[in-house]
Amino acid sequence: MLAAELRLHDVRVLVVEKQTEPASAVRIVGLHIRSLELMAMRGLLERILPHGRKRPAGAYFAAIAKPAPPGLDSRYAYLLGIPQPVIERLLEEHAIEQGAQVRRGCVVAGFEQDDEGVTVELADGERLRSRYLVGCDGARSTVRKLLGVGFPGEPARTESLMGEMEVGVPPEEVAVTVAAIRETHQRFWLRPAGVGVYSVLVPAAGVSDRAEPPTLEDFKQQLHAVVGTDFGVHSPRWLSRFGDATRLADSYRVGRVLLAGDAAHIHPPIGGQGLNLGVQDAFNLGWKLAAQIHGWAPETLLDTYQTERRPVAEAVLDNTRAQTELLSTEPGAQAVRRLLTELMDFDEVNLHLLEKITAIGIRYDFGAGPDLLGRRLRDIDVKQGHLYDLLHRGRGLLLDRTERLTVDGRSDRVDHLADSTAALDAPSVLLRPDGHVAWIGDDQQGLDDHLSRWFGKPAH
Repeated sequence: MLAAELRLHDVRVLVVEKQTEPASAVRIVGLHIRSLELMAMRGLLERILPHGRKRPAGAYFAAIAKPAPPGLDSRYAYLLGIPQPVIERLLEEHAIEQGAQVRRGCVVAGFEQDDEGVTVELADGERLRSRYLVGCDGARSTVRKLLGVGFPGEPARTESLMGEMEVGVPPEEVAVTVAAIRETHQRFWLRPAGVGVYSVLVPAAGVSDRAEPPTLEDFKQQLHAVVGTDFGVHSPRWLSRFGDATRLADSYRVGRVLLAGDAAHIHPPIGGQGLNLGVQDAFNLGWKLAAQIHGWAPETLLDTYQTERRPVAEAVLDNTRAQTELLSTEPGAQAVRRLLTELMDFDEVNLHLLEKITAIGIRYDFGAGPDLLGRRLRDIDVKQGHLYDLLHRGRGLLLDRTERLTVDGRSDRVDHLADSTAALDAPSVLLRPDGHVAWIGDDQQGLDDHLSRWFGKPAH
């Protein structure tokens, strides 16, 4: 995703991928509301939708079964379940179409940086030179370790086994047994994932240092331990294990080397936020890094990547910590869970928690101003159709209801739509390429100040 964002701004990009082939495990991942909005902003959503399955928004927080509350302010108020290999393939194709290069089977062994750029050494001895390096290499990030950035937090206390496999008992028997067990065990499920195939989640026997997947026998043993039957599971499609470790990088940037995605933060998977958090990192970073490379970035622009995204990751780590506690079978945790279940009958509480999980409640600190300042703007109607259709090129946008403002010599990086009919409760707004509102008002001087803050000096 980051490679594609950089290519929108004509930055040369090389993706070095250690895997020789795309992932084969057909696990289902979920795109939450904010990620769906970002895909729509780049014209990707229509391409992705046919490969996924829409599910109602709701029941995200600690798997507490509540429907979505009224007031969800988005055209895309649903969850899109999509196989992980499919979304990876679609995003890779998108990046390549934009002009990114992808080299598979390459492993980063080391790097050195200086005032002009970064020299990267691959495991086969080849050396590459670039202006910047971004480590998008996961929880065990080589880039982060070589950079010497701390990754404090809590190690895994529990571990879960997850996979897809066939079962040897009738669906009715599965449904009855699962319903009974899940009254007290939220870290367990068998969910239909196709004809005769089930997605299985069960607590592991303990925490393991092993990186390799579990075996079918591990699943059978744990199903017996938790449920009293293994449901006759057989013919697995894929098997995996995950823990509840929670860690956050001390810094997202050291000089010309940056971190994004799981290289910068890890947390329990409850709520399905990990993939979304990483994609949103990429949207925040891409245009800023491109601006730095092209020389028009204001002095502190690239630093805002960390100041904006690291607090978001902190908040996700906290909400996953809270959700994990609510999955415990201990009496105290179960009592808190029952209390929160009651509180979520209040729409305001339910909406607040759902906005946390789906990332539509994020407000970056852009200083004093109306509540909309720093928030993302929903996909409103404009005279040319929908707002997000105007953001496909990854540029800023002045949405000008006064029809008398200008972007003052920055038309190479900011588009201008004069539209007095736009469905917007504000005179005019300046949008960043990630769809967040950078300014609200009707005066040219105020606009010029914020154009300079986010988009640099005029070209002329």
